[in-house]
Amino acid sequence: MKVTDIWNSRQKPTISFELFPPRSPKGAESLGKAIDALAALEPDFVSVTFGAGGSTREGSRQLVQKLKNEKNLEVLAYFACYGLGPEDITAVLDSYQALGVENVLAVRGDLPRDQEDFKPHPESLSHASDLLAFIRPRYGFCLGAAGYPEGHIDCESKDKDIEYLKLKVGSGAEYIISNYFYDNKYFFDFVQRCTAIGIDVPIVPGVMPIYSVKMLEMLAGLCGATITYEVRQGIASVPEGDKEALVDFGIEFAARQCKELLEAAVPGLHFYTMDRSKSVAGIVSRLRYDGVL
Repeated sequence: MKVTDIWNSRQKPTISFELFPPRSPKGAESLGKAIDALAALEPDFVSVTFGAGGSTREGSRQLVQKLKNEKNLEVLAYFACYGLGPEDITAVLDSYQALGVENVLAVRGDLPRDQEDFKPHPESLSHASDLLAFIRPRYGFCLGAAGYPEGHIDCESKDKDIEYLKLKVGSGAEYIISNYFYDNKYFFDFVQRCTAIGIDVPIVPGVMPIYSVKMLEMLAGLCGATITYEVRQGIASVPEGDKEALVDFGIEFAARQCKELLEAAVPGLHFYTMDRSKSVAGIVSRLRYDGVL
């Protein structure tokens, strides 16, 4: 089912979870347990990432197949075009179509950090808008794009970033899933700027629970998300080295954040799980217990 049809047919906001292919047998075992726990929450859909330069191409396909065929979940497949030529792009999309995938999130992707000798295909597409324009006339996928409430880390300004997002919508994106943020004001301002420029597709906020201080700092550095004063103060109040207390703080913080987003009538919540289940399960359970989801 297309995610746009899910939003149009449901009276309640959706919940969805992002997963990524494991890189080791231990990671595969952990992911399997996380999938079982997350599937029990009955998400409206799950997304599967696609590594830079096609680095997780086969792993992504296998995970999509597992989620659809074994868990009977609706899957949104990410696709990153950077470095890939037209034949590679077509091969991946054909494989997703053969698996029955109806939803694709089209992103540019980045240079693979673990491949120093990586050389992009000479016909590689430069932007997500180019990928959307490539896919739209060739496939019937329900296409989406990524949005950045604080602006993409490589973009010269927020205004220019919104212009590029409008180009993505004009090239075929039917919905937007946002990067995460720790202050909802960033998201609300982002939505207002999208509306002002004429973007009228569903915009789903991304939610990143706080899993560890190391991961928090690393991810914020990669994507440009602001670690707010409130978050830093909350972390400082947790006893040093108490991992469980930090996770509990993250659940409490994200639950408050999600309640405010739901009160603002967002179409859904998209959780970046990092292939873990405890935090997301705690947040979703709390929201449902409080009757806001």
